[in-house]
Amino acid sequence: MLKFISRRFVYGILIIFGVITLVFFLFHVLPGDPVTLIAGQRSDVSTRQEISRELGLNKPIENQYLFFVNDLLPISLHRDTKENQEKYDFVRLLKYENNRVFVIKWPYLRRSFQTNREVTKILLENIDDTIWLALAAMLFATIVGISLGIIASLYQNTLPDKLIMGATVLGISIPSYVLAIMMALIFGYYLSPYTNLELTGQLWEIHPLYGRQLHLKNIILPAITLGIMPLAIISQLTRNSMVDVFSKDFIKTARSKGLSKRRIIIKHCLKNALNPVLTAISGWFASLMAGAFFVEYIFDWKGIGYITIKAVQNLDYPVVMGSTIFIAIAFVLINIFADIIYAWLDPRVRLHN
Repeated sequence: MLKFISRRFVYGILIIFGVITLVFFLFHVLPGDPVTLIAGQRSDVSTRQEISRELGLNKPIENQYLFFVNDLLPISLHRDTKENQEKYDFVRLLKYENNRVFVIKWPYLRRSFQTNREVTKILLENIDDTIWLALAAMLFATIVGISLGIIASLYQNTLPDKLIMGATVLGISIPSYVLAIMMALIFGYYLSPYTNLELTGQLWEIHPLYGRQLHLKNIILPAITLGIMPLAIISQLTRNSMVDVFSKDFIKTARSKGLSKRRIIIKHCLKNALNPVLTAISGWFASLMAGAFFVEYIFDWKGIGYITIKAVQNLDYPVVMGSTIFIAIAFVLINIFADIIYAWLDPRVRLHN
């Protein structure tokens, strides 16, 4: 098991390193001068040179890349100066040479071109809303998806089965941003007097008299919108897995012993059918963290997706690069965790690997 986990972590590190490399070189060729975006058109030469030096833009491209990677590494090498201490907020580990030290620090994702705030702080301020939205969407998709899958498997090849499977195909086919617009218009605008739901809103809102208040109703529409596609996949996986388990010999044996249908379904069928479903759930949770961009933007949900799209509109490259790397790391870690759980539930997985 330890070998299996270590191999997954090595693969994850390689993937993250590849994403960092791709992000750096992709954004390096995009139009727009970072110095001009930060300092403005009327800045003087000395100011532009200082900004260029701070970002490392006065160095060759390969040095800029190494400088970028060094900023992202939690254990890195920096000059031991007061300026770097304030910039990276590091803890010294080991002296090297020429006033340079190995340090431990949080990954440094540069500063926003628009606000000059650290990208890490911007992301941390908005990650909560994205996590809550992804959790709510996944909870909705899991409960409804597994329930529909069980119903479809119990009525295999009959009208309920065909209706549910047809609906899942439709759910997979509609892009999330199209569904978001439809949900917002229908339930948040036209039917708002009946649903009591609104087009936009946050999970926590500030009331002028009562302060910070929780508004759970604001998460309903974006969570349902975001959860439709994983719901469809989970329904199909549950239905197919249940149908496959129903044909196994141990189910026939359980029936011959006179066990109730409910007990057979819950104790025997679900236990053996949910392994691939659990993998899909964990994988989809990571995907929802990364794929909520347009849903958040349409519902004005102030999460990472929302601020990323705003950053793209404002050519705020450090925020876009930082959010891309942040989401990639979250995606890899969640999938590693899912692989470990799956291998623990089914030893054949780690033996095969």
